[in-house]
Amino acid sequence: MLTPPSLLYGRLRALSLAAVGALLLAGCGGGATPTTYDLSAPRDFGRIGGSGGVLIVAEPSTVQALDSDRLIVKDSAGALSFLGGAQWADRVPKLVQARLIQTFENGSRIAAVGRPGERIVPDLQLNTDIRSFNVDAASGAAVVEITAKLVGDRSGKVQRARLFSARVPAGADGAGAAQALDQALSQVLIQIARWAR
Repeated sequence: MLTPPSLLYGRLRALSLAAVGALLLAGCGGGATPTTYDLSAPRDFGRIGGSGGVLIVAEPSTVQALDSDRLIVKDSAGALSFLGGAQWADRVPKLVQARLIQTFENGSRIAAVGRPGERIVPDLQLNTDIRSFNVDAASGAAVVEITAKLVGDRSGKVQRARLFSARVPAGADGAGAAQALDQALSQVLIQIARWAR
């Protein structure tokens, strides 16, 4: 029995759509999985003095481009692009907050440090803003810039504020860029921990 032309056309169209869909799905999953890198908290920088107070470390604010898990390269014109094949273990602000808390725990004699909502009564809150967290293509350096404000928890008044920055020569690949950004961040975290004591 012969298949009517309209039915045959419909079957061929359905098969071709299914084939295109399968190719698209294969293309989405067929790329290489990006290598995931983490940031570290400095340990061996000596114990720093502290007030014995309780400190809350808020998640840093930043612009949308830096609020991601991608390694970013900034060219001489200021354009941002993602470094292919590399990603962070989490969003940059969340990682920086976690490593900042760990830095205080590793080197400070403050009574306690934590995140907002952890049911501890703070004396101070540390608010930070990530201004730069990228590789500068023109200089080949990893650049980390973070502003910090110490705010009295009860008064809401800014007690101190400062910009911290570090630059470290970076490799051209994902591993070299991630390592340089980690080193630059470690320098900044130590500066903040010593300043906020």
